[in-house]
Amino acid sequence: MRLFRLAKIVSIASRYGIDEMIFEHEPSGRLAALSRTVHFWRRNTLPRAVRLRLALEALGPIFVKFGQVLSTRRDLLPLDIADELAKLQDRVPPFSPELALAQIEAAYGRPASKVFAEFDATPVASASVAQVHFARLHAEDGGHEVAVKILRPDMHGVIAHDLALLETLAGLLEKIWSDGKRLKPREVVGEFAKYLYDELDLMREAANCSQLRRNFLDSKLLLVPSVYWDHCTTTVMVMERMHGIPISQTAALTAAGIDLPTLSRAGVEIFFTQVFRDGFFHADMHPGNIFVADDEVHHGKYVALDFGIVGTLTDVDKNYLAQNFLAFFQRDYKRVAMAHIEAGWAPADTRVDEFESAIRAVCEPIFDRPLHEISFGRVLLRLFQTSRRFNVDIQPQLVMLQKTLLNIEGLGRQLDPNLDLWTTAKPFLERWMKEQIGWRALVRGINQEAPNWARTLPQLPRLVHQALSREEASDLAPLLEELAATQRQQNRMLGLIAVLLATLLVVNYL
Repeated sequence: MRLFRLAKIVSIASRYGIDEMIFEHEPSGRLAALSRTVHFWRRNTLPRAVRLRLALEALGPIFVKFGQVLSTRRDLLPLDIADELAKLQDRVPPFSPELALAQIEAAYGRPASKVFAEFDATPVASASVAQVHFARLHAEDGGHEVAVKILRPDMHGVIAHDLALLETLAGLLEKIWSDGKRLKPREVVGEFAKYLYDELDLMREAANCSQLRRNFLDSKLLLVPSVYWDHCTTTVMVMERMHGIPISQTAALTAAGIDLPTLSRAGVEIFFTQVFRDGFFHADMHPGNIFVADDEVHHGKYVALDFGIVGTLTDVDKNYLAQNFLAFFQRDYKRVAMAHIEAGWAPADTRVDEFESAIRAVCEPIFDRPLHEISFGRVLLRLFQTSRRFNVDIQPQLVMLQKTLLNIEGLGRQLDPNLDLWTTAKPFLERWMKEQIGWRALVRGINQEAPNWARTLPQLPRLVHQALSREEASDLAPLLEELAATQRQQNRMLGLIAVLLATLLVVNYL
């Protein structure tokens, strides 16, 4: 089966001229010449990025998803390829109703009619990993309208085969491509495998959904569905059914009386709140995953869907971003360069002045442009590309943050072309930086550590006494024994020297 799959990959790669894209980077040039000779009849008129996208679509859903993940690595890819791969969509035919019902029975050990009062066997959405059906719970379970996400059958076997082939191709790229080692294709495949296997566990997605809902439980801007945990397994996820208008349907939004400029600013506010307040953000915010509520109670609120991919930021990440943003607003490019080196992401021997000059070339021109023309995501992208020249190791979570920010910018300016992202984001950035740096950070740190201090301080005298006692009983004894042994060795040496001197004196006297 793997050989058949490999043959299909080679055939499709040949059809779209993917071999040319790879072999042209082989240092000797012999493989590229051989490829042109073998495929003398082939005429590739489409741009290379378009050909790559079409090839991935022809190879099937796993390769489409790989292209989607690859498009987020703009720190590694040429821009034309990254932009084209971002157009990849999951156009996957749904699996049959019989298979969906069989998956439910396998998950619960009983048929769908026993689990749900109503179940629509026709899916409302279908993607590469799972598809969604609408249903209703039994009255004793609350009778709620729900959305049931069902994992595609036999996904683990399919993914294992395709990942093994991707790893083989990545290893081949490293050997024949001049930039292969720098682009780290095997690491990219490993990162993709992690995301993919995470998406195969729907309990993990349910947990992501629950966390985001808890973070925005009282929000006036965002709705997140509740999770029905009693009905969730690793292969089936049941959540509240959400109603609304897809955010890409701007005409329908306007007809529903929703103010688009206000909606665009709200989207930016939601994103920055997730990042700067919670350090936990929805990292797959393309238009297919976002609705806008049009009912009387929640009119104009965002509705988040699909929580398979989320991003998290540690305190180290936040401190890095705080230092960079603060220095950026003050045009202190040396501080930006130093922040990279101090974080250990740039080599310690990096020339600060050269790094500073490169960063200045990226950032300085944007301050002379109207704010609504500035792309925050593009600035981060150019910083990442500049950092690559200095062997800076860009962290995956920051790349995911930059990719999500590009999505938010594109979505916001689709709703309002004059969206001023900087002005909208500035209050959040300023409040966040004050919390990360300065007296607020000190107060927060004291509040966090106070319970530990309250527990530890009364024990301090006893702990000190125990430490000193242990040092006398155990730590000092070996030291004293070593000192005594050294003293004895010195005494023996002095005795030997005395005997030698006495012998010399006797000899001289005779």
